[in-house]
Amino acid sequence: MQAVQKEKVSALKQLGPGLITGAADDDPSGIATYSQAGSQFGFDLLWTVVLTYPLMVGIQIVSARIGRVTGKGLSANMRKIFPAWLCLGIIVLLVIANTINIAADIAAMGASLKLVVGGRAHLYSLGFGLVSLLLQVFIPYQRYVRVLKWLTLSLLAYVAVVFMVHIHWSQVLLHTVMPHITFNAAYATVVVAVFGTTISPYLFFWQASQEVEEMRAHHDAKPLTQSTSLKNAGLALRRIKVDTYFGMAFSNLVAFFIILSTAVTLHAAGITTIATAAQAAEALRPVAGEATFLLFSLGIIGTGLLAVPVLAGSCAYAVAEYFDWAHGLNRKALQARGFYIIISITTLLGVLLDFTPVDPVKALFWSAVINGVIAIPIMAIMMLMAVRTDIMGEFTIKRKLQVLGWVATALMLVTVIVMLAYW
Repeated sequence: MQAVQKEKVSALKQLGPGLITGAADDDPSGIATYSQAGSQFGFDLLWTVVLTYPLMVGIQIVSARIGRVTGKGLSANMRKIFPAWLCLGIIVLLVIANTINIAADIAAMGASLKLVVGGRAHLYSLGFGLVSLLLQVFIPYQRYVRVLKWLTLSLLAYVAVVFMVHIHWSQVLLHTVMPHITFNAAYATVVVAVFGTTISPYLFFWQASQEVEEMRAHHDAKPLTQSTSLKNAGLALRRIKVDTYFGMAFSNLVAFFIILSTAVTLHAAGITTIATAAQAAEALRPVAGEATFLLFSLGIIGTGLLAVPVLAGSCAYAVAEYFDWAHGLNRKALQARGFYIIISITTLLGVLLDFTPVDPVKALFWSAVINGVIAIPIMAIMMLMAVRTDIMGEFTIKRKLQVLGWVATALMLVTVIVMLAYW
């Protein structure tokens, strides 16, 4: 019995950067995208989250391996071999896109809490922004990671929603494996949005840097390029694989259930226009009942509290690593001033954007466009780095992972071309 319990604890400990990264992918902005997919096209876009799963796994494993093998994040590795203008351009665009995304997520959290308890959405947004910032600055890394792990459970709200409504599972399966594809601008735009939401640049920077944080948290651990034990290296790479497979499966399963739940409720009721996650929650109330509405709303708040630190943190890692500043959530604020200043600026700018006349829906659209465009060179750069022995040593990625990574990169390129063509 004790052996079984130890095995369970050991399995849970293997889940960290991959699980948190996957869960953060289903942020309030992502929830809005998946809700739009389900409300507008019913079951017809369920296939997208199935297709993106192996590609997502491939590219996230590549980013995680770069971090664990080299002991440095993506920015630090990029600046070694690529021109400064390219690296800085990507980092600037990442910071802009993430800040807009933070604003949209915080606004969605405030609007969702207003739906549940009433009051002023802007004040709630301000509170959520400040709470998120204070947690990152003042809670030690190991404790903070445990908080983030618990917040991933908020996504189970979207699993529960599915079981509170009647579903014809045979139709779901049929539409998933044999989708009805419509060749028009509306369908293509939502497909691009789903792909762009699922495979996002900030996730690459976050997971690579979190692998470095995990390594630093264990004082006897070293970058794999400096490891003298092939056995320990093999265990570390297997942990990354298990963690990423599980984290991305959790992410895409939740995305699948959000599309499914909005398809059988909103789409079936003729509600086909959803711009934000809060609108989706509000629209569910008369269609699917108070309990479903409440679960959906609370899920938005929980996943927002998880995603905002990841968005702000990925900016801070990208900037601090490039300029070789002291960085990391395992350091205190005074030990890594520049790192925490970037976290503070992006979070507070996100909050301030919610108090301006800027339309968060339009801003989020441009954020998605920027993410979609910069994802392509970042993914290509990652794939080129992951096969270089001067960076990865003897731990360069194998052929299967190379294929998955380049297919994911090609898919993102195609989606951006389709988007531009329909413009």
